[in-house]
Amino acid sequence: MTNLTRMTCAAVLLMMPGAMAQTGRQAGIDRLQRDLLAAPGATLFLTGRCGELHLADPAVVRADTVPTPDGAPADVRALLKVDAAERIAHRHVRLTCGGHVLSEADNWYVPARLTPAMNNTLETSDTPFGTVVRPLNFHRRTVETARPSAGATVLRVKAVLLTPQETPISLVVENYQAELLGEAK
Repeated sequence: MTNLTRMTCAAVLLMMPGAMAQTGRQAGIDRLQRDLLAAPGATLFLTGRCGELHLADPAVVRADTVPTPDGAPADVRALLKVDAAERIAHRHVRLTCGGHVLSEADNWYVPARLTPAMNNTLETSDTPFGTVVRPLNFHRRTVETARPSAGATVLRVKAVLLTPQETPISLVVENYQAELLGEAK
């Protein structure tokens, strides 16, 4: 074996733990995406994942709201199928469980398509949107997914929440955090 071959082999061996860790991380993100997109709602998924990772007992997801103005850009209005005159509310939240931030999300929703009680709960509590509107028997349609290459966000999902009659009630842009991968700190 030549010195060049030995050096090449040594370099490959030194790089393998990082490559294996990256492959493991990618597998974790793949699983996160697969499980999330298969779930009936993000809040249900996050509650289950919080319990699985033992982040809190009991596993309860809360929406810490960050004040934002109502209104929406034209592309959001188009996806929600509303005209310029219809009110769209905007809720920016950090979904937490046991003090761990699992997701940070923007949620544009059409108050006129929810009940007064649902709107009141969304305006006055830390209850996640998916929990509040669960009685509408909504389903999600993913618009796009992305995997940011930097920062704490490992998966971004843009989705429309629709009633069984296919009426859009909400558009969410969710930024799922590395905490959900269950990696050792």
